[in-house]
Amino acid sequence: MPPRAEPQAVLGQAVRKLREDKGLTQEAVAHAAGVHPTWVSRLEGGKLNPSWGMVERVAVALGIKVSDLAKAAERLGAGG
Repeated sequence: MPPRAEPQAVLGQAVRKLREDKGLTQEAVAHAAGVHPTWVSRLEGGKLNPSWGMVERVAVALGIKVSDLAKAAERLGAGG
């Protein structure tokens, strides 16, 4: 199966929900992940498809495991 080129919006939705639940700003997550705040905004807006390494960096910035981020995205993708 070829890799998906289109952004996976549900991942961004999960990042936004987890970030807001923790009371973090996009700027705080960006700083902790070593990216520009615009990158976080684009991720949350479903406008990019991050690499596995970037997903790991965002999870660490959120203070969670990648598996928890994946579970959150899966719940949102299943309708909540």
